[in-house]
Amino acid sequence: MKISVIGIGYVGLVTATCFAELGNTVTCVDINKKRIEDLKKGIIPIYEPGLSELVKKNIEQKRIVFTTSTKAAVENSKIIFIAVGTPSDKDGQADLKYVKQVAQEISLHIADYRIIVNKSTVPVGTGDIVSRIIQKKYKGKFSVVSNPEFLREGSAVYDSMNPDRVVIGNGDVKARKIMEELYRPFKAPIVFTDVKSAELIKYASNSMLATQISFINSMANICEKVGADVDFVAEGMKLDKRIGKHSFLSAGGGYGGSCFPKDVKALIKASDKYGYNFSILKAVESVNETQKRNVVSKTKKFIGPIKGKKIGIWGLAFKPQTDDMREAISIVVINKLLQEGAKVKAFDPVAMDEAQHIFKEKITYCKDVWDAVKDVDVLIILTEWPEFKEIDLFKLKKIMDKPYIMDARNIFSLDKMEEKGFHYLSIGR
Repeated sequence: MKISVIGIGYVGLVTATCFAELGNTVTCVDINKKRIEDLKKGIIPIYEPGLSELVKKNIEQKRIVFTTSTKAAVENSKIIFIAVGTPSDKDGQADLKYVKQVAQEISLHIADYRIIVNKSTVPVGTGDIVSRIIQKKYKGKFSVVSNPEFLREGSAVYDSMNPDRVVIGNGDVKARKIMEELYRPFKAPIVFTDVKSAELIKYASNSMLATQISFINSMANICEKVGADVDFVAEGMKLDKRIGKHSFLSAGGGYGGSCFPKDVKALIKASDKYGYNFSILKAVESVNETQKRNVVSKTKKFIGPIKGKKIGIWGLAFKPQTDDMREAISIVVINKLLQEGAKVKAFDPVAMDEAQHIFKEKITYCKDVWDAVKDVDVLIILTEWPEFKEIDLFKLKKIMDKPYIMDARNIFSLDKMEEKGFHYLSIGR
């Protein structure tokens, strides 16, 4: 099929590339001219395993093209994906200005039947908004479909090619058939719904996962008070088939990233707008913010006052296999450490360029894991990168003058750290 994707950020680029990989011809549109020129040369603006190779391959095979022209995309494609950002505004609501701008652009160039697909994470009622904007200029037939994404940063290419499910929200038989044909090669269950239900599914899924994280972190706090181990608690819970082995029940310093914080806030605000107090989600959000701050509180109990201390940080990204630092625990922890007078040095395999936009010269950026632990009073682990988990503990102990580790991701076993002679503090154990 001939499709277009408008908004070549994280979701848009992965979506476009994977559709091209399956043989579709994809036109990618973005208003950022530099980004488009870079992409034409195969320069990828984000870090995502496997994505760079696929983009270059499909450029060479002429299945994917990059342009700043919405007109070209609308004229040459039967299906138009909107994949622009929907950041939280100051009140926590999803800001739809970019979605509206794209809808306005489409309305100026559409001449016959098109399917406009909302791939961006949008609140309930956005499909109606897009429809109304297009109808002001164009009186012919078109369909608006809600098709939320469920990509995990760090494994987005795999998730896109191997989805758990595909959600298609639209009651139009013609649109459903075309979208079903587009997604048939993925061999995934397709959930057909109305537009509003599809818009809610993404928020509901992410909010449930965020709830699991805040729940297990609350259990971790109880475990610390009574002398239990949250890892055992989580293991016992996951064996209940009603909960499941893939549940988000890993205790730590809280969730971050581009999806969970934004989507929880947006669902809370949408609920308030419709007159419902979503008290469970408000508690989820509160627990998560407290959990981030607790990392510093626990460190102070561990090594005493922070002022003047040298602190090493492993991990700046909100999770491994990405350079994304949006709502990352590292931002809260490092800012708090700096506020209390600590000297901070940090290492992350891919996120240090991004971190420099946030912290600038306030912290020292290290060349590797070893540089980050030299002459520090304590090491704080904030991201569970594989290279941290597989570190040579004997060498680590030898390099650290003071073998104190505050592990906010529980990446090491208690027995092993005791055996190696570390002063080791983790979450809920």
